Parts: sequence; C-alpha cells; structure tokens
Amino acid sequence: MRGGGWRSGARLDLAAAIEHFHTAALIHDDIMDSSLTRRGLPCLHVVEGEGLAINAGDLALSLVTGTVVDDESLDPPMRLRLLKELVEMTTRTIEGQALDIGWARDDRFDLTVDDYLLMASHKTAFYSGAVPLAVGAIVGGGTDEQVAALRSFGLAAGLAFQIQDDVLNLVGKRESTKKDFRSDLTEGKRTLAAVHGLEHSPKRERLREILASRTEDPAALQEAVDIMAEAGSLEYARAYARDLVLSAKDGLEAALTKTRARDLLLSMGDFFVERDS
Repeated sequence: MRGGGWRSGARLDLAAAIEHFHTAALIHDDIMDSSLTRRGLPCLHVVEGEGLAINAGDLALSLVTGTVVDDESLDPPMRLRLLKELVEMTTRTIEGQALDIGWARDDRFDLTVDDYLLMASHKTAFYSGAVPLAVGAIVGGGTDEQVAALRSFGLAAGLAFQIQDDVLNLVGKRESTKKDFRSDLTEGKRTLAAVHGLEHSPKRERLREILASRTEDPAALQEAVDIMAEAGSLEYARAYARDLVLSAKDGLEAALTKTRARDLLLSMGDFFVERDS
C-alpha cells in the first residue's frame, strides 16, 4: 500500500469507529442472550439495568458514524465511502443476529452448513474482520485489489474465529471454569458443530431434544457434547476453521508483498484457530 494517505489521526478515528460498534454489539447481544458475564465480569445490563445498557449501546452505535462525520481530515468523498462501509457492516451484523436468534426462537432444526456459514459471516465476520481490514486499506491508500484481498482475508479469518469460539464454548478448558460455559447449548444456538451433529449423528433426535429444552443441567449438556463428538462434529468444525484460514493466508500472500504488517495479519489468522481460550 502507498506510504502517504491520510493522517494517522484519521486511521485512529476509523479504528475507534469499529470499536464503538463492537461495544454496542456486545452490550445488545448480552441483553438478547440474557448473559450474566462478559470477559469474566458482570455484563453492563446486570450492573446498570437493561434500560441504561440499551441506551449505552445506542450511544455507541451513534458514535460509529459520528466519529467519521466529525473527522475534518477526511475529504467528503472519502467520508462517504467509509460511511457506506460502516453502514453495510452494521446492516450485515444485524441480519446475522436476527437469523441466530430467530432460529433458536422458532426451533429450527432443518438448517444446513451453508445456512450457518451465512449467519456467522453476517453476524461476526463482517465487523470483526472484513470491514476493519477493508477500511484500513482504504484510508491507508490501498489499491482496489489490495482492499479486496484484505476484505476477503478478514471475512475468512472472522468466520474462522467464530467457529473456533463456538467449539471452545463446548470444550474449552478455560471456558469450563466460567459461568457461561456451554451457554450456546442452553440458548439452543445453531453452531457449526450443532448443525453438523443434527445432520450426521444417529442420535440427532436426542441432540435436538436437548437443544430445544434450554436446559442448564450439566449432565444433559455433556451428553449433547458427547453426541457431537461421536459424530465427528467438533473435529469437523475445527478442520473447517483451519481450512478457511489456510486458504485466506494463501490469498493474502499472493496479493500483498511481504511486510511486517502482512506477516502480523497472517499470524493473527493462525492464532484464531490455534487458541485454546
């Protein structure tokens, strides 16, 4: 990417805008999922009540676009281009969240792997990888080809992160010490492992029964994990995440010259699928 571009403050403003969105999404997500803790601490709605938490999340959402609008170092065409990216990111994430919640609410058990990938890409990968890398490339003066390559890498890496996160919620050693361990099962979430298990396990009806029950019983949750493990669903999810990252790394290496920044992104992809917590 070109060495000139916008002042460093503009790049920091874009980073702040992404973080504002992340904050809003987590606050609202914790309320919708009735979560009690976030990163080992009580959720905002637990401490301050739902009303103030929703209000804080709404404020963070307004700061996403406000941060860019107020940056006078960006000329109007650049502001418009970046705002379009952020609005698209917000829309995609909301669509993915709606699918995730709606499937659990409606007891949908007829989902395919492609259904899951669409939901997870929208819910997580756009805001966690694709758009942050794309807007960074845009404001840094990248070519259209470089922007596309970074967007593609971010989408794949963000999706791999979500898949690995789902697996860790089921079997992660550090996660097992937390209050929300296996909460995806209690909430009836259609994770990649669950979708695969519902499609391939001879015990799919029992797995469906557990997911539909919203149980918090540790024995039942362990039974669900065992069913998925026996069907190869956990390893399927892990392998899918690894393959996503390997393919994404190949694309990034082909599109960008070797630099410290590129190597850092490549190592980030490895971390997403190798992490154990």
